[in-house]
Amino acid sequence: MTVHALEAARRLAPRLAARAAAHDRDGSFPVDDFADLRDAGLFGLMVPRELGGAGATFAQYAAVAAELARGNGATALVFNMHASVTGALGAVTEELAEALGVPDEALAARDRLLRAAAEGAWYAVAMSERGAGARLSRLNTVYEPIDGGWHIKGAKTFCSGAGHPDGYLVAARSTSDPSLVSQFLVPAGEGITVEPTWDSLGMRATSSHDLHLDVTVPADRLLGGVEGLALVVAQLMPHWLVASYAAVYVGVARAAVAAAAEHLNARDLGGLPAVRARLGRADAAVAAAELVVAEAARRVDEAPGDADTNRWVWRAKLLAGTTAAEVAASMLEAAGTSATRRGHPLERLYRDARCGSLHPATSDVCADWLGVAVLGGDPDRDTATPRW
Repeated sequence: MTVHALEAARRLAPRLAARAAAHDRDGSFPVDDFADLRDAGLFGLMVPRELGGAGATFAQYAAVAAELARGNGATALVFNMHASVTGALGAVTEELAEALGVPDEALAARDRLLRAAAEGAWYAVAMSERGAGARLSRLNTVYEPIDGGWHIKGAKTFCSGAGHPDGYLVAARSTSDPSLVSQFLVPAGEGITVEPTWDSLGMRATSSHDLHLDVTVPADRLLGGVEGLALVVAQLMPHWLVASYAAVYVGVARAAVAAAAEHLNARDLGGLPAVRARLGRADAAVAAAELVVAEAARRVDEAPGDADTNRWVWRAKLLAGTTAAEVAASMLEAAGTSATRRGHPLERLYRDARCGSLHPATSDVCADWLGVAVLGGDPDRDTATPRW
């Protein structure tokens, strides 16, 4: 099934690429791309087999995401959010559930959400907020218990896919105890308003608009069935908050190299030594980043949450973001001024690649985390500003 998923991603990539320019130009959401992902069964990629999904590993997800990103980085980025939700939910084993105190009814609710994904539902992430970024400990969106459920109120920003998914993973703080940060799977519909704010430099087709929530959800939409698990899960599964982006941006970087090669060959410029040298350095840089992402993914599958694994997770995000930006800039210079025209694939890829260092955790945050680790400290705690 997972081999089929990778083959499907490779088959879909040219189709995504053919639509990418128009969606980038218009800032429109690639609805047809997501219909293709649904038809290919990719929304169930991270869903366990017993619930109807492919039961993919993190490494297999990374391979699929990179292939999709070679077609359209924006589509792959939104898909990453869905994979992060389903991947994290599917990774809660019976042992972990028992350690976290997750009740049986919460596991049953989790299974219903995962089965829905295997059948074609997809989920977005509504975590970031203005003034707080992606730091869970600084959120202003709040929730409180009501009869039979929860009331959630607040505003989110950078919600990729806003207005299109079947549900949103929403992080919020308890009104009674602000130290408790919980996550809810909120169905799309009444009580959710999309404010069209996304008009960005890159990844323009992600429709990462603002989301306003004043909504009531049933009790079983509290993920894990226990309040206050959001920060715990962030510590246990940093790969879904950090390294999942990395696979997308190595795919974007690889696409930039391919676009530059096509442009240069079409103009018979491949005989210039300086051009060949740029392509060679770019190829080596992307290959190195791919290897680091692959190593991080392998370690996540073998020892998730382990200290050494987490170092590779942060390395992967740092190297993927910086490599994508540097490679795309170099390829644009190699191709020349004609490639900077709006609508040229390299111009779009340059802008998309530049976003890799900005996604949480940003490249500076990643480098700081790794620096604390090198100095022998605790990167998750030895900081004046909370990571999450």
